[in-house]
Amino acid sequence: MMLTACRRRSLYGALLALATLLALGAPHTCPAGSADAAARRKVIIDQDAFGPAGSNMQAILMLMQAKDVELLGITIPSGDGWRDEEVSHTLRLLEIAQRTEIPVYPGAVFPLLNTQARTKRWEDLYGKLFYKGAWTESWPSEGAVRRTPYHADPYLVPASPAGTPTIKAQHESAASFLSRAVHEFPGQVTIIAAGPLTNLALASRLDPQFAALAKELVFMGGSFNPMPADNPFAAEYVNATRREFNMRFDPEAASIVLHEPWKKITEVPIDPTTRTFFKPEFIRDVATGQAPFDAYLGKFGQSYPLWDELAVAVWLDPSIISSSKKLLVDVDTSFTAGYGDTLSWAEGEGPGLGERPVTVVLDADVPKLERLVIGLLKAPTPPH
Repeated sequence: MMLTACRRRSLYGALLALATLLALGAPHTCPAGSADAAARRKVIIDQDAFGPAGSNMQAILMLMQAKDVELLGITIPSGDGWRDEEVSHTLRLLEIAQRTEIPVYPGAVFPLLNTQARTKRWEDLYGKLFYKGAWTESWPSEGAVRRTPYHADPYLVPASPAGTPTIKAQHESAASFLSRAVHEFPGQVTIIAAGPLTNLALASRLDPQFAALAKELVFMGGSFNPMPADNPFAAEYVNATRREFNMRFDPEAASIVLHEPWKKITEVPIDPTTRTFFKPEFIRDVATGQAPFDAYLGKFGQSYPLWDELAVAVWLDPSIISSSKKLLVDVDTSFTAGYGDTLSWAEGEGPGLGERPVTVVLDADVPKLERLVIGLLKAPTPPH
């Protein structure tokens, strides 16, 4: 007798939990199936979802709003903020968006090796970092940044101005879910990673088949030779063209992930985002939309470059890419001035240590990107 999708998912989840001891509870229940759902593009977003609103949350909302997409789940590592606070922001977003059926999986609290103490020692040796995510003790004044005060406790969840969620995250770990999903839907699941790559590195080490079973990896991170931007966020890279926060927060994880046997890797580095910006008039425009979360974006929206939105957009509509190049890519893991910097070579010219070819997005059609982002954020919620 053939097993249903839900039964296969439950069986595999139980076996994986027993084998890895990572799953902390039963996986979420499968939604009712349909031919339409089966035809939609399957995706998981791995996101350091700090909010309320902002680039992180808007990237998630774009996937939720895309009619041909099935968002299987959201996995959360620490990055822009601590994991538990990010999980809380995400759950509240799902409540406001009326999409509470989408499961959220807590992932890594800390990088594989990097720590706040090591980062401070690096700064003593090589100079101050512009931005350190959850470790940033004094926030830069650029932009309309609404941050809770710095706290060193990774498990503290300060009250959000958007409210406290009543729904809960899944008990299963992010790494276990990522592995389980690609086994259930081999060759069908895209992983979009818009934060540090710690969860993906853990999944790769716990399940050697993880990357090979995924359809593709799209990630936002890295930096090559970005042009100075006409906004204050350029300070992060103007004197360090190969440095970018997502890779710098957990360089070891990034290097592991980039050596895995993915069928396809697309990288959206800082370079094509420098000409993008979510202008105040965009926030006002989105606030007039028909989605249940538009008032939330209007109230809490912030003007940043379209970092994570671009990573989602190039997957939704590759025609947004106006320039790209195939390169071998790695991340510097030596504790030197280049720690966390992006490394690259032409194909055939790398050190031969398992580097994978990566399609690096170098430029994008900004007006087309803006239309896609604003259109999705303003549209009525599609059937799901």
